[in-house]
Amino acid sequence: MALRRLWPATSPMPTCSAVWNSPARCPAGDGPHPLRGDKGAIEGAQLGHPGALLEKIEPAVAATRYDGERSAKNAAFVDAVAETNVRLTLERIRQDSPVLAGLEKDGRLKLLGALYHLASGALEFFG
Repeated sequence: MALRRLWPATSPMPTCSAVWNSPARCPAGDGPHPLRGDKGAIEGAQLGHPGALLEKIEPAVAATRYDGERSAKNAAFVDAVAETNVRLTLERIRQDSPVLAGLEKDGRLKLLGALYHLASGALEFFG
């Protein structure tokens, strides 16, 4: 299955959400992203409108199996929560959309989630 670009390469918008056929550098920069929603959800931040978005990540915090320190200060836990969030989102899409779930079951569509690693530019896919 070939991946196709979801956002024009010439776009001036600094976004890290585009998917390319090959790894690309994120125009927003390398290193930890200062607005990672999973960290705010882990710490129970009260942020108004962004807080409403963080509420959507809280189930991933609760569902993440992790034996170490369960804190936003622990990068490994934050990464585990991010992966759990991707997997839960895929499950929710399959549950909430019988049409998409049916197309996937018939082999006509493949639902994939992904994590974009800012430091390396790598995409990690989950099916």
